[in-house]
Amino acid sequence: MSLSNTSIPVFEIGLNALSGLLDKAEVYAAAKSIDPMVLLKMRLFPDMFAFTQQVQRACDQAKNGGARLAGIDPPRHEDNEKTITELKARIARTIAFVKTLDAKRIDESADREITFPLGPNKGHMKGADYFNHFVAPNFYFHIATAYDILRHCGVEIGKRDFIGAIPMRIT
Repeated sequence: MSLSNTSIPVFEIGLNALSGLLDKAEVYAAAKSIDPMVLLKMRLFPDMFAFTQQVQRACDQAKNGGARLAGIDPPRHEDNEKTITELKARIARTIAFVKTLDAKRIDESADREITFPLGPNKGHMKGADYFNHFVAPNFYFHIATAYDILRHCGVEIGKRDFIGAIPMRIT
């Protein structure tokens, strides 16, 4: 099992699931005559990020984490999305970027030290640890929190919406 086979599909599947959640949020808002901005500004608790920021941070974990594993600088996103359409476009850009990452370079990073911003400090971890213990948990945290916000608001979503299109055979 390689680091690229572990990371790239996780990002793609998770971001596609997140995009699907946005689709369901849009349908729900229309059906209930709710301004979609209400959903985008919702948060679970006052000191937590709002829905829009949860989506932005999930995208950041995928693009920044993937780029650092590949040994390249991540692209910058301005965090200026205001609509569901703009958030879906950010997700699509992130997926497109992740698909361009060099799998061989990611695989070679398993034992290479990754340096990354950590608040006012810098974190240092081996690539495999960076993905498994920092990037993936943060990525899933923000997707799960976005899911939880929508579910709390009454959007009819379930575990399959969160999990997304995982590679599986059913017999």
